[in-house]
Amino acid sequence: MSVSIDVAWKSLNKHQEELCGDKVEILKTENSDIMILADGMGSGVKANILATLTAKILGTMLCEGAEIESCVETVAKTLPICQVRNVAYATFSILQIFHNGFAHLIEYDNPACVFIRDKKIIKYPYEEMVIEGKKIREYCFRVQQNDCFVLMSDGVIYAGTGEILNLHGWTWKSMAEYTLNCTRKTLSASRLAAMLSQACDDLYMQKPGDDTTIAVARIIERRVVNIFTGPPLRMDDDERLMYDFMHMEGKKIVSGGSSANIAARILHKDIVTKINYSNPGIPPIAVIEGLDLESEGVLTLGRTLKLLKRYINDEFDTEFFDELDADNGASKLAKILIEECTELNLFVGTSVNEIHQSSDLSFDLSLRMNLVKQLCSAAEKMGKKVTIMYY
Repeated sequence: MSVSIDVAWKSLNKHQEELCGDKVEILKTENSDIMILADGMGSGVKANILATLTAKILGTMLCEGAEIESCVETVAKTLPICQVRNVAYATFSILQIFHNGFAHLIEYDNPACVFIRDKKIIKYPYEEMVIEGKKIREYCFRVQQNDCFVLMSDGVIYAGTGEILNLHGWTWKSMAEYTLNCTRKTLSASRLAAMLSQACDDLYMQKPGDDTTIAVARIIERRVVNIFTGPPLRMDDDERLMYDFMHMEGKKIVSGGSSANIAARILHKDIVTKINYSNPGIPPIAVIEGLDLESEGVLTLGRTLKLLKRYINDEFDTEFFDELDADNGASKLAKILIEECTELNLFVGTSVNEIHQSSDLSFDLSLRMNLVKQLCSAAEKMGKKVTIMYY
C-alpha cells in the first residue's frame, strides 16, 4: 500500500494580536509526510517565537531521523525561559504518515487529534511516556483510504467560552461531532480546515480569545497533474513533448495559445473556445478532446498564482472557495492544484512566443519562466511533489 495525503491548515490570531502564537510545519521525507502543530505559551510575539522554534526544531530533527525522546529533550533545553512564569513552554502535536501506510502520532498537552474513519469518530489506543518531565501520548496505527485526522490548538476547544457557550467552551466532543458532519459535505482538507476555522471564529464572535489553529490531513489516492506550457525550442521536439505529456498518468492541462495549437495539431483535434465565460478579466478557456483543461497562458497563470498565494498565506475562507469554484480558467486551474493534486509535472517549452517577441508588453520567455518558477514554488509550499521538464 502506497498512500498520499491531502493537508491544509487555518489559523486565527488572538483578537488584536498581529502574530499568531501557533505554528504549523508541513514536511516531506523520502518515505513519509510530517505535519507539526506547535502552540506557544501565551500570545503575540513571545508565543510566536516559542511555537516557531518548537516546530522548526522538531521538524529538522525528525527529517534527520532523530528519535522522539531526543526531539523533546532538545526542545526543552532550547526554548527561551519566560521571565514572568519562569518556564519555557510550547505544546505540540506531530503526525507522521509513512508511504507504506504506517502512522505515528505524538501529542504533548495539545487537545487530542480527531480521527475519522468510515464516517465514525475513532479512538486509537495510545501509550504514555514521560520525557524531561513532560507526559507524551504516542499512537501507532495503520491508515486507510479516506481517513481524516484533525490536529488543533487549545483555542479551538475554548471557542465560545463565556459568550455563546457556557464556561466549558466548545469542548472536544462537540468539536469532533461537528468535524464528522463537515466530512460528510467535503473530502477536501482545505475546505474542511476553512469550515472548522469559520465555526471557531463564529463562536468567538469574530474576536478570538486565543490563537486558534486547525490542521487537517486526509488519506487520499495519488493524484497526478500534468501542465504543458510554451512551445519547445525546436519545432522538431513538438511531437516528443506531446508524446511524453500524453503518456504521463493523470490530468492533462495545456496553458497558452501556442501550446494549444501544438497539442491540437499533434493530436489531430479541434480547438473549441468557450464563449459563455463569466469573468471578462480572464481570457476564455477552450476544449480539446483528450485534455482536461486548456487555458490562455500568461494572464491566466498570473491570476492562478494570486489564488495560490492567498491560499498559502492563510487568506482563505468559505468565500475563497466560492471564487475557486468560479467558471474561469484561473479558478479551475487553482482548484485542481489545491484540491486534486499530489504530484505536479510541468512540461515547459523554452522557445520565445512569436506573438510576444516584438510586443511592448515583453511577455517573453523570461516572464513565462518566472511564472513557471513561481508555480513550482507555490506547489511545493502546498506539499506537492514537483517535477519539471524543459524542451
